[in-house]
Formats: sequence, C-alpha cells, structure tokens
Amino acid sequence: MSAPRPTVVRFRYAELGKVRFISHRDLARLMERAFRQVKVPLAYSEGYRPRPRLSFGLALPTAASSDAEFFDVALDPAIAPHEPTEAEAAALATLIDDLPARLSAALPDGLSVTAAAPLEPGSVSLQQAITSCTWRIELLDVAVDDAVDRVRRIVAAPELPFERERKGKLSTSDVRPAVLDLEPLGPTGRGVELEAHLATKPTSLRPAELVRLLGDDVGIGRVHRTHQWMTIDDLRSEPLAAASVSPPEASNGPTLRLAS
Repeated sequence: MSAPRPTVVRFRYAELGKVRFISHRDLARLMERAFRQVKVPLAYSEGYRPRPRLSFGLALPTAASSDAEFFDVALDPAIAPHEPTEAEAAALATLIDDLPARLSAALPDGLSVTAAAPLEPGSVSLQQAITSCTWRIELLDVAVDDAVDRVRRIVAAPELPFERERKGKLSTSDVRPAVLDLEPLGPTGRGVELEAHLATKPTSLRPAELVRLLGDDVGIGRVHRTHQWMTIDDLRSEPLAAASVSPPEASNGPTLRLAS
C-alpha cells in the first residue's frame, strides 16, 4: 500500500532589513526551525538522509530585500492528509490560516510570512512557474535626466548583447527580450530609483546586470523585489497574493514611464 500523499502549502514572505544578508541555505534552516518551534511537522524526503520537503522560488540576490518571496512545503500527512475528511479539512484550513502569524513570530526580525494557501495537486513548482520579476533598483552617482536618457537608450535598442562567464567560459547573448519594462521613478537622495520588469525565462536578466547595461560609471544601491510573476494563458499573476505587505520606501520626484 502506497504512503499517503501530503498536502503542499505555498507561503509568501517578506525579507527586509539585516536578514537580507543571510545565505539561501541559512534561510532554509531558519524556516525549518520555525516549523519545529510552532510544532507543525513536515513531510520528509526518502533516502539515506531525509530532508524536509521544502522548496523555494527564485533565489534573492544577497543584500536585496523583497516583499514577494515564496516557498512550498509538504505537511506531514498525519496532520494534513491529501484526501481529508470534512472535520480534518476544517482543522487543516484553520491551521493554514494561522500559520503566517505563528511562523512570523518564530522568525528573526526582517522575515515575516504574509500569506499561505494549499496547492492544487499537480501544481507547477515555483522554479518552473516564475517567468518574470518586478524590481525597484537604486542607481548611484547619476542624475534624473541622465538616468532617463540611459533608460531610453535601453528601451530603444533592438538588441542588447551581454557577455557572461559561465563555467570558466565567456559567452555573449542578446538580453533585450528580458527587459520587459523600465520606469525611472525619481531621485532618492543618493541617485535615482528605477522600477524594472525583468524576465527570468526564456531569457533572463538580473538587476546588477541591468545596471551594467546602463553604464560602467553607474553604481547600484538598494535593490528590492516587489513581485514575482507567473504567466498562465498569456495572463500575468502572482504565485500567491499577500494579505499584508510592507511597501518599499516611497520615491520623491516625477515619474516617467518608458515601456518597451
């Protein structure tokens, strides 16, 4: 007889403040420890060294903050059977509703779980589902007018050849398809803030790489991910909407939209 299938729950969380400097591995350990502290058992993988069945979405660059991070976790079938009775389903729904607040209380400052929901069987993994992200990126040592000119050049370019090193080899590819939208938001006091909508597949571009395209003389300051997006039937949606989100710091100054 096969083992019962566990219920998989998707969580959304924010990563702000000093905690943004921790590694991805340490973040996973913090989440595992939080589940132990709130006494919610997880399902484990099989094999010689079983691990909690916890999987994250796209890795956040070190030192970047975010309101839109996600992970999926399989709960122990003993408390979350895949085909529950009516009473078990009600208890599970209450547990899932309570988990964001309980986990947030067990996590260090800067990490807060903002939403949770069970996944439908056969749902695509976060790594496969995410097709683009929206970022707030602070450009250093550049004036607003100069930033606007640089953004216009990027948007108007038919191609953007970009050189990367992978496995010790240099390769050049056109990353223009990855720049979906760019919007200068205004001065920050140290430079200019942009909002950038960047694809993650089939062509990807990271915030630091976008800044390199804007010019070698441009520095990069604060980087904040505001959204991760899935594309289903040509419609863009989030993996899980947040119940409560701390917005990034507001920008001052005019807004100029320069869509691709």
